[in-house]
Amino acid sequence: MTEDEIHLTVCDHLRQRGHSDLLWWHTANEGKRTPRQGAALKLRGLLPGVSDFICVHGGEIFALELKRHQKAPTEAQLEFISRMRTAGGHGVVAQGLDQAIACLEGWRLVRGNTI
Repeated sequence: MTEDEIHLTVCDHLRQRGHSDLLWWHTANEGKRTPRQGAALKLRGLLPGVSDFICVHGGEIFALELKRHQKAPTEAQLEFISRMRTAGGHGVVAQGLDQAIACLEGWRLVRGNTI
């Protein structure tokens, strides 16, 4: 699976299996920008490395970074996960769809188990 396919499948799981009081979103940080556009976005609070999914449930915050197998996270992505944990949240880099779904289930953000 490509990262895009993993991402869309995780979206489907969150929409179909996510708890009714689960708040989640994807921050669209990816994409090419001119240096001027990048600087303007950073002035407005853009944070490099924000995880693919941010979820809030039961008073806790979770960050899930998706990677296809064998692909490593960037330094900025690892820094974001570290800062999330330091701030009291949860953060994980999931390698592939199975790890991503297992993480969501382990965090109890979705109903039921796929196993």
